[in-house]
Amino acid sequence: MITVLGNPLTLTGILIPTGILLPESTLHSEFFAILAAFVAINTVMFAALAIAKIVPMVHLGDLIPGRRRRSETRSIHPETTPDLPVVPIPPAI
Repeated sequence: MITVLGNPLTLTGILIPTGILLPESTLHSEFFAILAAFVAINTVMFAALAIAKIVPMVHLGDLIPGRRRRSETRSIHPETTPDLPVVPIPPAI
């Protein structure tokens, strides 16, 4: 690894300083590794939730074929059958 003034040099030529905010021993501690893993898992979970909110909802009833209608109408206006004549109701006086 090539280092310049104690800092590693990347392929792009940009210096990446280590230990600016915290000492390097803290960055390599077990606690920091567990914290980094928790943050990574949390980020993936929130990304999955955000994508799930964007994707349209899938209704399982639409995927299963079959007729799912009521046998009788529940409307306040009953259906008329074409074989029976429709008798008009006289207006109230």
